[in-house]
Amino acid sequence: MSDAVLYSPLEDGDLRLEPLVEAHREPLRAACAADSAIWEIYPFCYVGDYFDPQFASLLNGGPARRVYAVLVDGALVGMTAWIDQGQPGWSIEIGNSYILPVLRGTGLNGRIKRLLLDHAFACGLERVVLKVDAINLRSRAAVRKLGAREEGVLRHERKTWTGRVRDTVVHAILRDEWSRAAL
Repeated sequence: MSDAVLYSPLEDGDLRLEPLVEAHREPLRAACAADSAIWEIYPFCYVGDYFDPQFASLLNGGPARRVYAVLVDGALVGMTAWIDQGQPGWSIEIGNSYILPVLRGTGLNGRIKRLLLDHAFACGLERVVLKVDAINLRSRAAVRKLGAREEGVLRHERKTWTGRVRDTVVHAILRDEWSRAAL
């Protein structure tokens, strides 16, 4: 599987995921600023003076992190990404996800994740990983709702931008599990 096949634009009705480019900078800045408090539980901050260096790192993430702009009806409402995880061509992580607070609880996050999961497994991947901060109960519940299984906790996995030491909960969905869940 080539990276170009995996990291291609994806669509489902009014929802479009497109590879992040410079033109997305200001709309993403505005989207991220809509919830300055959420960044306290993220490993990185995307508001204020932190935004431009983080955006540059997203653009220059190379093949290890391929970021999508999330658009609904053509308006940028967030981001998500493929992150290298495990053996190339076998396993991938979905991460770096954020959507506008007004769209949380509307089913949009599930639509985004299902679009990504369908595409990952259609590309031949066998495993998709989703990692969540242990204190992010809303995201953990959303991942379980997709059918992902909790595989364990990586204790003190990283230090966040605030200096807080993060425990990361690892979830995964296997191809055959997704096939059964999609029926």
